[in-house]
Amino acid sequence: MVIDPQAFAPLAPPVRLLMGPGPSLVHPRVSQALSAPTVGHLDPAFLAIMDELQVLLRAAFRTQNALTFAVSGTGSAGMEACLVNALEPGDRVVIAQHGVFGGRMAEIAARLGCDVVKVEAEFGDAIDPERVRRAIAGKRTRLVGVVHAETSTGVRQAVPDIASAAHEVDALCLMDCVTSLGGIPVEVDGWQVDLAFSGTQKCLSCPPGLSPVTFSARAVDALRARRSKPSSWYFDAGMLLQYWGSDRVYHHTAPINMLYALREALLVLFEEGLERVIARHMREHRALVAGIEAMGLAIAVAPENRLPQLNPVRVPQGVDETAVRRALLERHDIEIGAGLGSFKGKVWRVGLMGHTARREHVTTFLGAFEEVLGALGAPIERGRALAAAEAIWSREP
Repeated sequence: MVIDPQAFAPLAPPVRLLMGPGPSLVHPRVSQALSAPTVGHLDPAFLAIMDELQVLLRAAFRTQNALTFAVSGTGSAGMEACLVNALEPGDRVVIAQHGVFGGRMAEIAARLGCDVVKVEAEFGDAIDPERVRRAIAGKRTRLVGVVHAETSTGVRQAVPDIASAAHEVDALCLMDCVTSLGGIPVEVDGWQVDLAFSGTQKCLSCPPGLSPVTFSARAVDALRARRSKPSSWYFDAGMLLQYWGSDRVYHHTAPINMLYALREALLVLFEEGLERVIARHMREHRALVAGIEAMGLAIAVAPENRLPQLNPVRVPQGVDETAVRRALLERHDIEIGAGLGSFKGKVWRVGLMGHTARREHVTTFLGAFEEVLGALGAPIERGRALAAAEAIWSREP
């Protein structure tokens, strides 16, 4: 086959307002960091950047864990890395599943040959930690997994009581904080979480491609006490520790420029201040919800369980949810997400993550959303959304 480069148009992706479940808008400084000169993965300058990244990630996770680094892969890679290192065939695993990603955690554990017990809740609901406690009480359990921020539903799950219950039976606690890190409080040490993983493309406003992970001392001890090697060579934390640790033993060619980008994203986070960033997510969430409800629409999660960074808006009866998303994209260059699992066709997932969670983006979205819904004949109240959002901003400048 002969390729004619002139037959390909110059690369020119459209400029979108990313308000779906991820990726979020990338901060300009992060984009600039991606274009910095590439060096070798064992270059002393890059090794110094790796050290800085570990310091920044520990601060983001609120942990002192020595084994804290970025897995080369997306959030699902981080999930798999945690599970393949913590589990062996025959281990009993309890998963608190209240959405798609809890199901993914259970699926990986099952593929590892584990005895998987699921404690489930309907999409849109959180799980009572007491149900998890009953599932593990008096039973030899290796690991308890929980999704802190369920991207498929917009539900925020309480973690501390579940972690406490896991430790009562000497089990490890694994937390998925892909959508929560940098958007709502995450306290790995304070909640006594043993393994946690996240992703770069949500509240950190970095392109997808890395998964920050952290292993507690208990998790490292469990890794060293394994009866067999982890089933994955690529995700073997013992080998990765030799690369990210002081030995600097070659393991794989790290994605150099993506690690530059993550470093810059974390610096942006801490320059604004983690507490201020969390408050900004909550303020823009309240403004968005006020505008949505002023239209006569509803959020599919109870207020006490809502994630500020992921808002599932119920689709009104008789409205083609796909047509709404298409019109937003084609007419306004705004991307929002469809529902997954039992929420498919029933909600729109509106993201307010990281750099996306800003007043100007909420204003743009509410105006476009109202226009599109009105044009498609949806039964909404018109002309009230922006005023409702403004009322929130006037109280929470």
